[in-house]
Amino acid sequence: MSGRIAGIRVGEALVAGGPPGTAAEPEVAIGELDGPFGTAFANLLGNQVVGHSRVLALLNTDVMVRPATLCVSKVTVSSERYTNILMGTVQYATAMGVLDSVRAGDIPKEKANDLGIIVSVWLNPSIVNVENLDHKILFDIHREATQRAIHKAMSNEPSIDWLLQNQDKIIHKYFEKGLKGEI
Repeated sequence: MSGRIAGIRVGEALVAGGPPGTAAEPEVAIGELDGPFGTAFANLLGNQVVGHSRVLALLNTDVMVRPATLCVSKVTVSSERYTNILMGTVQYATAMGVLDSVRAGDIPKEKANDLGIIVSVWLNPSIVNVENLDHKILFDIHREATQRAIHKAMSNEPSIDWLLQNQDKIIHKYFEKGLKGEI
């Protein structure tokens, strides 16, 4: 891919299967930093909201990834333990997932300084109650989910044709639970 990306790319992914509380469901928006997307990116970074921190994805303090990536919490952050897990393990996993996406070619290396990524991060609030949390499993799940979401965004997946073919085959799991009286 050379030149500009068309508009803003959007994607999501769900990776589950680990211990309780470790599932990841990032939603990403990717765009050029020198246009409207860049304005939105800067506004999010500069306009902090209590309980919904917005931080750059870092490999470690003082080492930001490229493309510049903003992690935005979907859950209201209200405890020190949650903050430490979110701004430690999950932030690091997000950064690694971004770099994995560049390595895989989903984000062209030559565009790494021109693009920005906004990642809405979901970390289950119950994570604060997990004793002996396996940070490696949590890290691996969030890293994989970030890379998958970016891949789907840059590949325009799922396609409209796939969606139309499968529209009546896919049932939202919480709708199905509601039909069964489970929620």
